Amino acid sequence: MHHVGPIAGVAAYGPWVASAGYDNRLILWDSATRQALARANHDHLVNACAFSHDGRQLVSASSDYTARIWSLPDLRLTAVLAGHGDDVDMARFSPNDQLVATCALDRIVRVYDATGAMRHAMPGHSGNILSLAWIDSCRFVTSSVDGTLREWDAISGACLRVTDLGVRSDCVEIAADGRIVAGDDAGRIVVLDASGTHFVPAHAAGIKKLVLSKSGDRLVTLGYDRALAVWDLATGDLPGEIARETMPAQIWARAAAVCADGTIAVGTFGGTWASFDPVTSAWDMAGVAAGEAINAIAETPHGLATIGDAGCLRIDGAPDATMNSLCNFIAASGNRLFTGGHLGELYDAQSGALMHRHTSPLNCGAGFMRAGQPHLAIGTYTGEILIFSTGRDVNLIETLAAHANAVKSLVAGHGELMSVCANTALAWHGLEDLAERRRIPRAHTRIANAACVLAEGDSGPAGFATVGRDRMLRLWLPDGETAFATPHPNSVKSLASSPCGRWLASGSYGGTVALFDRASSRFVQCRRISKAGIAALCWHQAGAGFAAASYDGTVHSVALPDMALSEAAWALGLSLGRQAA
Repeated sequence: MHHVGPIAGVAAYGPWVASAGYDNRLILWDSATRQALARANHDHLVNACAFSHDGRQLVSASSDYTARIWSLPDLRLTAVLAGHGDDVDMARFSPNDQLVATCALDRIVRVYDATGAMRHAMPGHSGNILSLAWIDSCRFVTSSVDGTLREWDAISGACLRVTDLGVRSDCVEIAADGRIVAGDDAGRIVVLDASGTHFVPAHAAGIKKLVLSKSGDRLVTLGYDRALAVWDLATGDLPGEIARETMPAQIWARAAAVCADGTIAVGTFGGTWASFDPVTSAWDMAGVAAGEAINAIAETPHGLATIGDAGCLRIDGAPDATMNSLCNFIAASGNRLFTGGHLGELYDAQSGALMHRHTSPLNCGAGFMRAGQPHLAIGTYTGEILIFSTGRDVNLIETLAAHANAVKSLVAGHGELMSVCANTALAWHGLEDLAERRRIPRAHTRIANAACVLAEGDSGPAGFATVGRDRMLRLWLPDGETAFATPHPNSVKSLASSPCGRWLASGSYGGTVALFDRASSRFVQCRRISKAGIAALCWHQAGAGFAAASYDGTVHSVALPDMALSEAAWALGLSLGRQAA
């Protein structure tokens, strides 16, 4: 037993380590031998897991909109915690194991009893809620991208206190003495105590994860700067640094847990969890191997290019070059291909040569011409857009402070660079002067994920299109915005358009691809083509349709529909809908 994709969550208790994976798997391991003992499954990505305090149960949080309770050590399902309307990011037992609190991307906090019955649904956060920690068996605190920490009463369902940090926080814990400890997007450890709010500079980029040892005297932080740091919480008013190490390329800074022997279990991009010994500074990476997940696909003059978790560039399925680290995008600029990912490193994709190193991960890229010369725009996890000239040499010429959160997508067309931010904002910059031309702060109601350029044609004017977790397709045209509800049952991850501007293909985390016809302003087809999510789409001229890359490493062909059949199917669907009504 092993994971075939990234490990998003890790928990430790006594002789065990549990891991939650993007392959929908939950695995229980012997912490000493690192042998798998049992496996269970969700219907979608597993984002986190946590042991009960008595060690008899495990709770997991998933993108299938549920949390689930499992008995130990057999991982037998005992309860399903339902009710969320989006991905559940974390679930944790109360100190007396009588309650479970969950937080999710639907911005609702929920409390359940141990049987799975929901006690409270508690709104209040205005952004996605990413982490929670119990203060005692009646109170807990949550952190959010809205920049606030909120304290909740689990018995009454009331919000007791709101602390505005002014910046996103991905993680929160409660120290043994009751202090609230969080990590923020500015790379600081935030400590809330009776005297107020204190900030300790800790990382050169945002803190993605922080965890406490069982004794509570040690704090571990993992940052986007690729550093793992250990802090002393037992002495002094504020954490004091004990150790700091650079994490190997295979480590994902999203997950960590302190084991009973003091070693640190850390999430990876596949296979099994890694182990770090803070005393010897030694890493145990045995069994760690990135899976075949594809994160990006692009049609190039060389063929259909793909890249993903393993960092291997493939052209028409054949290996071409290796970056040896997870990569999120492929971007063409001039006659060159570029890629990059979680290490914050920009590579020449065809040689593997390092071109630039940034302080946070790289998420997306787009090539464009400026003053008659090829250029490249790169979007980062910390909101900057890096502008490179890519002629004979690759040079960083400007850094645009474009967004306050991760840049999820970049596209260039019609004289503009359009950027899509995780906080739902869109921005347009001129390609020549790089000046911001306009901005829409809340373009989507949930995380915006992807954009594409719309060519002018018989089906409509030139413009741009975006999709997001709100499952809406939005067209941004000269005469304004038009929005369409997609038929996807899950959040929409990817988007591409045909060269003629008529067809749009969108892909979801649930493996569905939907085709939108601009000529008729409606979706004409939606099919599930993969059990894994559709990570990326592109137009594939040779296939006279779209190519869809899935997280299981497969490339699927998506043909344009036979319009006569599509019209008949559409009419039949309307007829059946009327009859059902």
